[in-house]
Amino acid sequence: MTAQTDTPGSVTTVYKVSGMSCGHCEGAVSGEISEISGVSSVKAVASSGEVTVVSAAPLDEEAVRAAVDEAGFELVGTV
Repeated sequence: MTAQTDTPGSVTTVYKVSGMSCGHCEGAVSGEISEISGVSSVKAVASSGEVTVVSAAPLDEEAVRAAVDEAGFELVGTV
């Protein structure tokens, strides 16, 4: 998993998600990922298909995949 530590106790990871095309898509993906324990912020950008997640520790990719799937999209991987 590709992760960059920004501040102590904070990890930023960028994921690639396919299928997002609008603000509603961004909100759906952000809402599901934000429910994962330890996530402090999520920013989804439909135009690039990138979702930036800030969390207390590296996230389990399968948990992120399940959240993205629940929102109706597909996790391609990390950027």
